[in-house]
Order: sequence, then structure tokens, then C-alpha cells
Amino acid sequence: METVIAQNAPQAVGPYCHGIKHGDLLFTSGQLALDPSTGAMVNDTIEAETEQVLKNLEAILKGAGTSKDKVIKVNVYITDLGDFARINEVYGSFFAPHTPARACVEVANLALGAKVEMDMVAAL
Repeated sequence: METVIAQNAPQAVGPYCHGIKHGDLLFTSGQLALDPSTGAMVNDTIEAETEQVLKNLEAILKGAGTSKDKVIKVNVYITDLGDFARINEVYGSFFAPHTPARACVEVANLALGAKVEMDMVAAL
């Protein structure tokens, strides 16, 4: 196994790394909408929050030597299923035309008051 620490992703807010390479796979840690340059949450709108989460994950993918078109599975955690359509629009634009497998679940709370968090599994 190899630990991944991406230069352009926000620093971890706990005892974890950005990702782990194992064999031909990358497993990312969950990402929030933290701006990597300031450490502040980007949460003006659910769309902006979702976009920042995906940018952070893309930085981890690049740091590990892979890309969004190699993503196999995404787990999406949201605090309000009422935001699903708006999150899905940003998510779909990010991946188009690729469509990885996905789970999306509503959770009671996320760290730092986030409304969306995602993690990924990607091929290397």
C-alpha cells in the first residue's frame, strides 16, 4: 500500500490521508468543500459546495496519477435529499460522459457543517 498526499487538495482535518493506493486501485478519503488555499468551507450554495468537493477529489486523483475518467465508484453523503437534483446536476457535468457506479445516502450530519461529502475508488 502507498499513502497519497495531494499538493492541491485541502489538508486533512483528522488522522487520515488523502488516499491509499493498493494494487491497481486508489481509495480516497471523504472530501468536504474546503478551499485548499484558505481552509475555509465553500458553502454559498449547494452547487458551489458540490463543485469544490469534486475539485478536491480531482486533485487527489491527479496527485495519485489517475483521473476522473478512471473513477469506478463514488459514495455521496448528503444532509438533505431535497438537494439531490442540484447536486446531481453538478456531479453529472463533472463526470460527463463517464458514469461511475454510485451510492447516495442522506446522513444526519457531516463534519464542519458540510452538506455534501464524497469519496471515490479509481483505477490507477
